[in-house]
Amino acid sequence: MGKLERHATISDVAALAGVSVGTASKALNGRGSLREETRVRVREAARQLGFEANAGARSLHSGRTYTVGMITTDTIGRFSIPVLMGAEDALGAGEMSVFLCDGRDDPIREQYYVRTLLSRRVDGMIVTGRRTEARAPISANLPVPVVYAFISSADPQDCSVVPDEAGGARKAVEHLLAVGRTRIAHITGPEHHNSARVRAAAATERLGEDGLSLVAPPLFGGWSEVWGRQAVGILLAGRTEFDAVFCGSDQIARGVCDALRAAGRRVPQDVALIGFDNWDVMTEACQPPLTSIDLDLEGLGRSAAEMLLAAINGSPSPGRHAHPCRLVVRESTTVPLT
Repeated sequence: MGKLERHATISDVAALAGVSVGTASKALNGRGSLREETRVRVREAARQLGFEANAGARSLHSGRTYTVGMITTDTIGRFSIPVLMGAEDALGAGEMSVFLCDGRDDPIREQYYVRTLLSRRVDGMIVTGRRTEARAPISANLPVPVVYAFISSADPQDCSVVPDEAGGARKAVEHLLAVGRTRIAHITGPEHHNSARVRAAAATERLGEDGLSLVAPPLFGGWSEVWGRQAVGILLAGRTEFDAVFCGSDQIARGVCDALRAAGRRVPQDVALIGFDNWDVMTEACQPPLTSIDLDLEGLGRSAAEMLLAAINGSPSPGRHAHPCRLVVRESTTVPLT
C-alpha cells in the first residue's frame, strides 16, 4: 500500500525560510511589522513547498472570511461581467473569493442576497448594474463596506466608481476635430437615460470651447441600429450638412454606417464616424471597423475592488470617483493612405 502524501505545514515553511513559526504565520497573513525581505523569503518557501494557508485558520486569526459579495442587476452581463473580471483580478491578488448574486432589478431579491451575504460573513460588497444612474443605497447601516461600480449610490458618503462618460465624449469630439471635421452631428439614446444626456452635453460643451456647435440638436432615440438608420434619414431629409457623426453607442453607430452607405456617403472619406462603449461585437462587424470610446470596464472593476480592499483594511474612499475612458481609433475616422 502506497504511503499517504504528507502536506507541508507552517513549521516546514518556517524551517525552510529560517524563521520562527510565528514570523512565518505573520508573513503569510500580512500581519505584523516584518521586513519586506522576510515576507518575500517566507512566501518563496511556501511556494516551493506548495503550502496553502488554511482559510479557516486565517479567519480565526483575523476575524475576516476573505470573501466578498457582488450584487448585480445586469442580467445580460454585458457591463457587469467585465467589471466582475477586473474585480476578481484585484481580489484574487489579495486572496479573496467572490460570491456573485443576480438581483434582476428586484428589490426583494436584492435584500435577500444582502442578508444571505451578511450571514456568510463577507468582508465587503460590490454593487454593480447596467446603467450609470445613481441608485438608492443597497441598505442602511451595513456592518461591512460597500463599493458601487459602474452604477453609483445616491448617497455622497458612499464610495462609487463610475466611468467618466463626459470625459469620453470630449475625447470623441477632440478626435473628430483632430482629423479635420467641424460639422458634427450627434445621435444617441433616450433622453431620459443619464448616459445619453451626459454624453450629449459634454460633446456640445467641447465643441463650444472651439466656437463650434452641433449641426443639429442632439438626436435622442433608442440604443439600436434601427434608430441609427432612422436618424441618418432625418439628417438627410433636413438637408443637414455634416462631415462627422458622434454616436452615443456602438449599436447606433453601426446603423448609422449602414444608412450612410445606402445613401452613397463614404465612411470615413465623406463622413467620419465614432461610437461609444467599444463593444467588439459591433466595432468589428462594422464596415469599416468602428472607432469608439472604451469604458475600460475591467480597469473600473479593478479600481472598485482595490477601494473595497482599502475600506476593509480601514481606509475608505467616500464619494464619486470617475474612471477615465480611452479612445480606440479604427478605420471609420481615418482615411487609409493610398
